[in-house]
Amino acid sequence: MRRAGLVFGFFILMSVLLTLPVYADERTENLVSRILDDFDNPDQNKWVVRGSKFSHEGFPKSAFPKTWPAALYGSNPEDKDYRALGVNAQFDRKGYNYIELIPDIKNDKGEFTGIPIPGRCKMIDLWAWGSNYDYYAEIHVTDYRGITHVLPLGNLNYTGWRNLKVRIPNYIPQGRSYIPKIKQLSLSKIVVWTRPAEKVDNYFIFFDQIKVLTDIFITRFDGDTLAEVENVQSMEWSSPEGGK
Repeated sequence: MRRAGLVFGFFILMSVLLTLPVYADERTENLVSRILDDFDNPDQNKWVVRGSKFSHEGFPKSAFPKTWPAALYGSNPEDKDYRALGVNAQFDRKGYNYIELIPDIKNDKGEFTGIPIPGRCKMIDLWAWGSNYDYYAEIHVTDYRGITHVLPLGNLNYTGWRNLKVRIPNYIPQGRSYIPKIKQLSLSKIVVWTRPAEKVDNYFIFFDQIKVLTDIFITRFDGDTLAEVENVQSMEWSSPEGGK
């Protein structure tokens, strides 16, 4: 019995030692902050703003006014053209109405693809100006399989600018065992919802600086340039014999 216990313990120890380098490598991180959009260049980074079924005619409206959170840039920054994304919405009836803010980035098929998020994302945060309506916001991210995940940003029943943030849960895949291992998320859209008991007339909200905290560490290995899809696709590949 004692011998069996020693043998079992030996195998457990060897398993730990053999897997330790891999485990340690996966635990290596290089956390950096990256801005996805600060809305300061509306001609370059466009957004589509649209409302749900009962949006009042002509709404929602959007603008890029010269305004910003003082907590972010100070009360009077010099020689800076800071802007924010503003939305003016109105609905014809109460209920679970919503406003979608979608990055105007499309693929060859004309489908919205979202903003690519570098590395393995840990957290997303943004600044939102609220006018004390009992609404709430959520952010949508899409993984490499095309599955969209809805993450709660929080309530908007406050006054003025506030920083909203959400952590990326571990169940959302951002990698795989095959090369390339890192599979990036994309920010699909921001959604603002009205609660059924709250009034829905002439609502204003502003957004600024969407930012991520992300791990950009990449394990290097011999031939790692072949893991870069762009490099491989640029090679001259011949078609099968007789193929077109």
